[in-house]
Amino acid sequence: MSAPQLVVHRDKELMAQAAAARLITKIVDAQAARGSASVVLTGGRNGNALLAALGASSARDAIDWPRLDLWWGDERFLPEGDPERNVTQAREALLDSVPVDPARVHAMPASNGPYGSDADAAAAAYAAELAAAAGPEDHGPVPTFDVLMLGVGPDTHVASLFPELPGVRESSRTVVGVHGAPKPPPTRISLTLPAIRAAREVWLLAAGEDKAKAVTIALSGAGEVQAPAAGAHGRSRTLWLLDAAAASGLPRGLYPPASP
Repeated sequence: MSAPQLVVHRDKELMAQAAAARLITKIVDAQAARGSASVVLTGGRNGNALLAALGASSARDAIDWPRLDLWWGDERFLPEGDPERNVTQAREALLDSVPVDPARVHAMPASNGPYGSDADAAAAAYAAELAAAAGPEDHGPVPTFDVLMLGVGPDTHVASLFPELPGVRESSRTVVGVHGAPKPPPTRISLTLPAIRAAREVWLLAAGEDKAKAVTIALSGAGEVQAPAAGAHGRSRTLWLLDAAAASGLPRGLYPPASP
């Protein structure tokens, strides 16, 4: 378990641009070291802002896009192409404008896909896809992701793991169907905390005053069942990328004065 590190940016726009630059560097370094890279994307306003900033960066061409595997931390269980699906938004923000290999874009199943309305079967299929991509060096049922990104909700949820719901208590499965989510749509698919913790680095993104309470709770020793964000950490690094508004409830000593 890695102790959380904090970087606080002046505003959400700078945060998105800096996070995109950080992600480009991490992907390029991973490809140089191992030949390919593996990243887990997040949706929501901060995840999509990061992707848009990456697409607008001249440095994006440093990435060898065909040698990049893209996964998702969660998905709204809606029909393929629905504008609310994370993969739909990611395609619009970035993926349609870069030469990714379609076979390496691992979207979670849609509600009109081969599993129909059975979110649990769709989750099991995604878990099987992850397991098939894992090698002996990963020592587990999911690949060792280079970077796994998570948005932090105002209620401290990450992916689609909500406080007190069964998904956040899951200790063996890597992907679960989520039913009765407190924000629409109620049916979702999500990585579990064991799968999240397989990543080398976990980045938690939060911007805006509406996230300040959640950030403070998660970084103040709360339990993961009550505050799922508190249970999200990487093997080698756990990085909280915040804007000043989201960090406004934290003691100043928690992050360095030099944070941009």
